Amino acid sequence: MKNVTLAMGNGGEENNKLIKDVFYEAFKNDILEKSEDAAVLNICNGKNIAMSTDTFTVSPLFFPGSNIGKLSICGTCNDIAMMGAKPKYLTVGMIIEEGFDLADLKKIVHSMKEELKNNGAMIVSGDTKVMPKGTIDKILINTTGIGDILVDEISSNNITTNDVVLVSRDIGCHGATIFASREGIELESDLQSDCTSLYPIVQSLIDANVKITALRDATRGGVAAVLNEWARQSNVCIEIEEDSIPVSNEVNGICEMLGFEPTLLANEGTFLIALPKEEANKALEILKQFNSNAANIAQITNNYDKKVVLHSAWGTKRFLDSPTGELLPRIC
Repeated sequence: MKNVTLAMGNGGEENNKLIKDVFYEAFKNDILEKSEDAAVLNICNGKNIAMSTDTFTVSPLFFPGSNIGKLSICGTCNDIAMMGAKPKYLTVGMIIEEGFDLADLKKIVHSMKEELKNNGAMIVSGDTKVMPKGTIDKILINTTGIGDILVDEISSNNITTNDVVLVSRDIGCHGATIFASREGIELESDLQSDCTSLYPIVQSLIDANVKITALRDATRGGVAAVLNEWARQSNVCIEIEEDSIPVSNEVNGICEMLGFEPTLLANEGTFLIALPKEEANKALEILKQFNSNAANIAQITNNYDKKVVLHSAWGTKRFLDSPTGELLPRIC
């Protein structure tokens, strides 16, 4: 492969190969190679902080339940929260196409302001570039954030056979919403993106002294991508019961109509948590206070080497691989 393809941004195998072969090869260091949602940095008197950056592009810019502005704040703050940290300070970089509607820009910025409040965070620095019309697609937003780590040692490299995996809510709503909006599919339902800030849920888990092994929000590549990353990073097998995975009727309908797999669809307010078996019921009770669809979906074994296994309702099983190809461009 001599050129970058859309598939290299899908959060799946092609994306992983691009990162490993190009970026990790150039920037290799111990912090980066942990492959967490955010870097854990020890910068002052033994106190750890989490740091993450992301660039957001989505089509359409406004969609049921959210828009690119809210998405940009949720995305970075959620990555920080997945390290057991409270988001505090963010920078924002705006790359705007000439001719962009100022009223729409104000709506986007206002939604960012409101989502910052939900995290107790603030923008402390930024940059704006305006590009000639036709050189970019409307607007791109980069956000970088840091936060104080409240609980140490949360890591996707620490998962063991003593853990189980919970999901915080029903999956695939963001990917299904974006696809329906972009393609003009009219649904007689209330389907909307799950885009939301996850720190309040994580804070509730921490306040309840739930012992957390790993957290990861299932964005590009969906649940399948996260579980495969965890299996590789922790050298374990993750076995899922298909019937236990919460999927709404609307998302199921779109998947059946278009041949999608719900576990591959992107999410923007859904996360997975690995934790000791004895903590599962306590954590699930807290998760259900935020969304009644939270569920225990998987156990950790050594039955297969670094694989994710899906057990069907019919007693069969198959490997659930990371996504390949480009399913939904411009998703987040």
